[in-house]
Amino acid sequence: MNQSPHILQFICSTGFYGAERWILALCKNTPKEQAKYSLAVTKEDASQDLELVKQFARDCGDTYEAPMSNRFDKSVIDKLADYIIRNKVDVIHTHGYKSDIIGILAAKKAKIPVVVTPHGFENADDFKLRLFIWLGCQSMRFADHVVPLSPQLMQDVQRYGVKPPQLQYIQNGVDLSEVEAVREAPAKLVKPKKRIGFIGQMISRKNIVDILDIFDEMAATRDDIELVLLGDGDERQHLEEHANTLASIKDIHFLGYRDDRLDYLRSFDLFVMTSTLEGIPRCLMEACAMATPVAAYDIAGIDQLVKHEQTGLLAKLGDKSSLKAHWQNLLDDENLAKQIGENALRYVNENYAAKRMADEYMTLFNQLLTDRK
Repeated sequence: MNQSPHILQFICSTGFYGAERWILALCKNTPKEQAKYSLAVTKEDASQDLELVKQFARDCGDTYEAPMSNRFDKSVIDKLADYIIRNKVDVIHTHGYKSDIIGILAAKKAKIPVVVTPHGFENADDFKLRLFIWLGCQSMRFADHVVPLSPQLMQDVQRYGVKPPQLQYIQNGVDLSEVEAVREAPAKLVKPKKRIGFIGQMISRKNIVDILDIFDEMAATRDDIELVLLGDGDERQHLEEHANTLASIKDIHFLGYRDDRLDYLRSFDLFVMTSTLEGIPRCLMEACAMATPVAAYDIAGIDQLVKHEQTGLLAKLGDKSSLKAHWQNLLDDENLAKQIGENALRYVNENYAAKRMADEYMTLFNQLLTDRK
């Protein structure tokens, strides 16, 4: 086994969201002498000029973009296997349904071990997408190790026949240094009203329509609030169309992907989530690390970070009335909001540091290679 193993991170990326930032956190928090990290992505119509590729090349290591002529171009398996062999990759680490399928097949072809990290599951309505997700989940059974990000995801994965010792758990982590730098610097943004905010992908399981509806109800009785939504995704057009039907539309702002998302996060008086399904959301970790008070639905994954009345306020899934009351409490009770934010900051620092996570992954990679040898 090499003194410093070469680990290839592989993702079929369409933006710069939780999984992409997670890869950067893992690699940036691993000492250079412990591992050589590189990155492979598929180059598709929806993945041009990726921010992940730019930042990885700047901070972490070599990058490779494998061209795909369609949504699932089987030739990319050979391209990836060839890259693995030519660059003497020791382990491939995959992220996402399509990445898992391609990465596992390429790893078998190149005769190297593969580690899969599920970041979350999609409760999609589209039959073709559900079938594709099912195939991705089935492929995990052929990985050397499957390492989900949360206890709930551990349970979900076992439904597909993945069991210990193949199934391992490493608690999620986030690089808090970037958040800390913004939190401690002078504020950059001026806001005319109290700001309720969301950052993340605009996809079905995020259930952002509930955020819009709750805000619209609140805005009917108060004129001191605005809603700011950062991110992009398949649901954005539908959500904007829905927002245009609401009386509060003038105070609803869709800003898309922003390089200064952390400055916006700092400006939020309240961070909100209404997801129906999650792993452990990176955006929620960052909100906690910014000491921004959080109100959300009580679902698996979110409950790993938000403890009701301690590190945030939780409502039963779908209970918009209770969640609205939590929003109002945190907006109107400054002492409560401050205490909740400080508790969340302390909790995420103590339990979700990226350095601890990176060290545990290196132990896993090294043990896997030792066992292979």
